[in-house]
Amino acid sequence: MNHVIVGAGPAGIIAAETLRRLDQHAQITVIGAETNAPYSRMAIPYFLADDITESGTHLRHSANHFLEQKIEVRQGVVAALSPKDRNIRFDDNQTLSYDKLLLACGSHTLRPPIPGIDLPAIENCWTLEDARKIIAHAKPGSRVVLMGAGFIGCIVLEALVARKVDLTVVEMAPHMLARMMDETGGAMIKRWCEKEGVKVLTSTKVTEINQADTHLHLTLEGSSDVDADLVVCATGVAPNIDFLANTGIATDHGILVDEHLQTSVEHIYAAGDVAQGYDFSTGKQEVHAIQPTASEHGRLAAQNMSGKSTRFAGSLSMNVLNTLGLVSSSYGLWMGVNGGDRAQAINEDAFRYLRLEFDGDFLIGALCMGFTQHVGAIRGLLQTKIPLGPWKDILLRHPHRVMEAYLARTQSAA
Repeated sequence: MNHVIVGAGPAGIIAAETLRRLDQHAQITVIGAETNAPYSRMAIPYFLADDITESGTHLRHSANHFLEQKIEVRQGVVAALSPKDRNIRFDDNQTLSYDKLLLACGSHTLRPPIPGIDLPAIENCWTLEDARKIIAHAKPGSRVVLMGAGFIGCIVLEALVARKVDLTVVEMAPHMLARMMDETGGAMIKRWCEKEGVKVLTSTKVTEINQADTHLHLTLEGSSDVDADLVVCATGVAPNIDFLANTGIATDHGILVDEHLQTSVEHIYAAGDVAQGYDFSTGKQEVHAIQPTASEHGRLAAQNMSGKSTRFAGSLSMNVLNTLGLVSSSYGLWMGVNGGDRAQAINEDAFRYLRLEFDGDFLIGALCMGFTQHVGAIRGLLQTKIPLGPWKDILLRHPHRVMEAYLARTQSAA
């Protein structure tokens, strides 16, 4: 059996290693678009902050790991594929055949259509090469503007602060982490960052960037203009699906997959940030671009590719973020549902916040800030879908008792 995996991130590497464990004789090829050894994007901020060396981002640290696993890792950019002929074509027109194919090709960054957005000293923070360029410009005292205060932006924020730059964050939304946190939580994170010396401009948009002598001048809507030595763009990503045109592979926001992570074309699977699979909370197909989901996708896709039928139970929307020492997290349908109930506990001065969302007798979502002790219990109640019974009324009055509720209901169910 000849397995080809497009993508050398966590989903692709875990899939390759799983395939090898299940089949000692299969031919396994992993294709990465970059010249680096396979690495984790989630480790880039640690490299940017000088907490680890570049090799610390690598997914596997033994020089002979893939050779010993008999997994070929090669560099190449896939330009097209032909399901009928079962081959892929690279951008240099070379081809590679497969029996089964896994698309774990991840996402690419998006830049807003702003005049001057492609000037020098405007960088993304998505690849190791991006990180190298940022390190070259982000010296102590450098004026840095970070465009975007979403999940990726806030991870980059901490790394830039570690580099001791003069940092300004510009975010179009009314509050930080708009897709992960409500207005209360977003406002807390903004106050926390400002307390730590970061200037945060929300409800603000960059309308133009110009070169001004040795620096960049940013024209802003919603605030006064700013100058910068470096601009880091963290304004979103999108799955890599353009090369799938005319293949018959069904796509939406990402590649649509079934409960076995197979695409609409037989023998072709998808995993990771590019896969639009079953959402545990909504029952719909969603893209969950987080590393735990990518890792699980890779393992399960490999099992199905090897002939070991394994159903994907669905991914839980979950984000955990440490912003300059303030831990925040969101789970499931944290924004609630129509007709649902809500419990909240807020301590503005202590930067502590807990919000629980209910649908009938079930916990369906949560936000946490300033503490981590409830994380396991919240996730457990969400994923087990255990009816809360009398504990719902208790949680509506005392949301911090969620650990007691989890223990009581799981022991009762057992």
